[in-house]
Amino acid sequence: MATTSDLRNGMTIELDGEYYNVVEFLHVKPGKGQAFVRTKLKNAKTGAVLDRTFKVGDKIREVELEKRKAEYLYSSGSSYFFMDRESFEQISISDDLVESAIPFLKENLEIDILKIEDEFVGIEIPFFVVLEVVETEPGVKGDTVSATSKPAKLDTGATVKVPLFVEKGDLIRVDTRTGQYVERV
Repeated sequence: MATTSDLRNGMTIELDGEYYNVVEFLHVKPGKGQAFVRTKLKNAKTGAVLDRTFKVGDKIREVELEKRKAEYLYSSGSSYFFMDRESFEQISISDDLVESAIPFLKENLEIDILKIEDEFVGIEIPFFVVLEVVETEPGVKGDTVSATSKPAKLDTGATVKVPLFVEKGDLIRVDTRTGQYVERV
């Protein structure tokens, strides 16, 4: 058992039967009263953010978050299939655990599968992925007065706003954290 003085960013703890990653924490020692620790916790499964305050010295249960390298294979119904890069075992994960990554999943994409005590809690995809534009309006030369961006449909089915010079067939880099266009590759 750890205490609140052992908290650090990136640490995974169990709280009320759920697993949370510590996003940030702050030790506060007011002039009057007992010191406390203010934390921002992110649910490892749902991604929901929780603000929680602990008394200094409160016991917390630290858990090991295991990351395994895997490769995205395909989806079928509400399951997504990955191949473990070490054991070559096929792993099925339900769509609710990969929900935020679905628009950016492309065959053969290398990801990290997150496990806590032999239970899958989600996946971590790279911050940037290269995707192909499969559908977009042609950019009109000199049309920079109205909108400087246009919607583009990508090969994964996601739609992002891109500059006017991007055309069908171009490869672009997309930030998976924000879902925004970064650059043409």
